Amino acid sequence: MCLFFQRKITNDYRMQQYTYKTQITAYNYIINVKDPEIKELAHREYPNDYSMQKYTYDKQLSAKRYMKTVGDAQVKKFAKREYPYDYSMQKYTYDKQLSAKTYMQSVTNQRAKNKANREYPYDYSMQKYTYDRLAY
Repeated sequence: MCLFFQRKITNDYRMQQYTYKTQITAYNYIINVKDPEIKELAHREYPNDYSMQKYTYDKQLSAKRYMKTVGDAQVKKFAKREYPYDYSMQKYTYDKQLSAKTYMQSVTNQRAKNKANREYPYDYSMQKYTYDRLAY
């Protein structure tokens, strides 16, 4: 933890105390988490910052749980293929792709829709982008 303080802390004693307490609390949290895969991911991203490890762990764990509940297998497969080790990005990609898929199911310009589908058969976001460019 000394490296963290040397790089991040000003000469403000109150700020040093606050940061120290925050880091200690986050350290105690991180050493007791249950998911070793997510813990390692958080540690790799922020090896010297326990507060950011905690934030990353919580965000990734929430996204991992979310990805277990999603319903569209095709979109889920795409998201997992794009970001196999980042659950937060899987969630983001899944939501974005699912929204674009729903949009593409509602469009009416069949010629533009077919062209977008041919160009990007598995990427609904790019289909939507292409469709919007062609249809208007």
